[in-house]
Amino acid sequence: MAMLLEDILQSVEIWLKLIKKPQPYVDPNLDPVLLVPGIAGSILTAVDDQNGKEERVWVRILGANYKFRTKLWSRFDPSTGKTESLDPNTTIKVPGGRYGLGAIDVLDPDMIVGRDCVCYFHDMIVEMLKWGFQEGKTLFGFGYDFRQSNRLQETMDRLAEKLELVYEASGGKKINVISHSMGGLLVKCFMGLHSDIFQKNVKNWIAIAAPFRGAPGYIASTFLNGMSFVDGWEQNFFISKWSMHQLLIECPSIYELMACPHFHWQHIPLLEIWREKEGCDGYPRTILESYRPGNCIDIFKEALSGNTVDYNGEMIPLPFNLEILKWVKETQKVLSHAKVPSGVKFYNIYGINLETPHSVCYGSEETPVTNIQDLRFFQPKYICVDGDGTVPAESAKADGLHAEARVAVPGEHRGILCEPHVFRILKHWLRAGEPDPFYNPINDYVILPTAFEMESHHEKGLQVTSLKEEWEIVTKDQDDLDDTVSNRKPLVSSISVSQGGSNKHSLRSEAHATVIVHPQNEGKQHVELNAISVSVDA
Repeated sequence: MAMLLEDILQSVEIWLKLIKKPQPYVDPNLDPVLLVPGIAGSILTAVDDQNGKEERVWVRILGANYKFRTKLWSRFDPSTGKTESLDPNTTIKVPGGRYGLGAIDVLDPDMIVGRDCVCYFHDMIVEMLKWGFQEGKTLFGFGYDFRQSNRLQETMDRLAEKLELVYEASGGKKINVISHSMGGLLVKCFMGLHSDIFQKNVKNWIAIAAPFRGAPGYIASTFLNGMSFVDGWEQNFFISKWSMHQLLIECPSIYELMACPHFHWQHIPLLEIWREKEGCDGYPRTILESYRPGNCIDIFKEALSGNTVDYNGEMIPLPFNLEILKWVKETQKVLSHAKVPSGVKFYNIYGINLETPHSVCYGSEETPVTNIQDLRFFQPKYICVDGDGTVPAESAKADGLHAEARVAVPGEHRGILCEPHVFRILKHWLRAGEPDPFYNPINDYVILPTAFEMESHHEKGLQVTSLKEEWEIVTKDQDDLDDTVSNRKPLVSSISVSQGGSNKHSLRSEAHATVIVHPQNEGKQHVELNAISVSVDA
């Protein structure tokens, strides 16, 4: 019996080996794509310099806060412009598996429950594989140490190497670079510093939700209160907001996300503080102080003057870093002078329709701030503008570059990477799948001509021309429509135009048109145009 079972098992194994898994669809004609994430969008591993052991320190759920403090807490070195880990025996690196995609796909691959909170480019990668892209041939990723400056030479060198590698791996095809969030600043820095390499290797650059002029409210509160990357119950297993604060206070990348002080904002972002001060009559008065982007530095300096971190029993001062601020001024120069090289096309997708922090206010008239160093204990209140919840639309639109198109998409800062609208736009710009000449990425619809009739004849010295044309407008999913829309009657609109002759005895030319817009049905909308014109027969 045992022998029979063994024979059966061997037969099954042979049979399983003979069954071929369905091969994924691959389009060999596609141009390669390189995905570049934003802040905190790359897996980081800590390498022990003594024994070579590696462990993931960002992102991880179990033991996250402890590993984060011991391995990622850093100090900025002004002589090199690099942020170095406090642990002298640790080197931080980005894993390079799956041609760079492994580091920017799911940031905690071990996590099963609550997976959405650590997904980054995952949905986009899955979608692009359906379009015919192939990992290592036409689809690549570029992860980086997001603690560092966006113009750190080490990062710039790695990106140059990556572009050359992708260019060669795809057989000399130029690359479509797709960046998200702060990745847009990194790419723009590279374009400004290495325009020749960018021109040689890149075909299109598509920036998504890039904070080209900063993320004012979000970053101002980060300096004073820290930053949280996940919401809800996952925070209990994640990095504490204050642990994140102590890291970011030494990260040039965060300073490079401050509100640009030289930009002509439609609404100037402010740091506002309700403070109690002694009036001329000797009695205390509560006043609201407002600080513009260039003037809030003194507040950050005072608020963080006593900030320290306990690292292995040693109290290390972590004030607002003026050396980083000097470094950032040079970064801003690079960004302001960057231009899109000849032959490269630039596209900008940005998020809208969400309340987005712009100005931040601390204290209130009833509970004013008495000590600036206590700001970290105050809950910030935001004055919001339109954007993606993190980056104001005004900042994301102001790329300062020649753009082929700028498209607004309703969506959240990270969630926009999963938006079907964004996928349709990318598919159109990347020329993946069957080309659709009628697709309009700005309004996200397709106009399909379905009928066209034109007739002209002469009647009593007049020329009479009649026109009938019909279109079908295919809009986004019908789920967005409520039941009342489908029950509406057709919308009818008419217009008449007339033109007088050269003298009072001349006949006028006239044209009349009627447009009928039918209710949407199954994501489609039918439009009819009927027109007639009458003019003097020449």
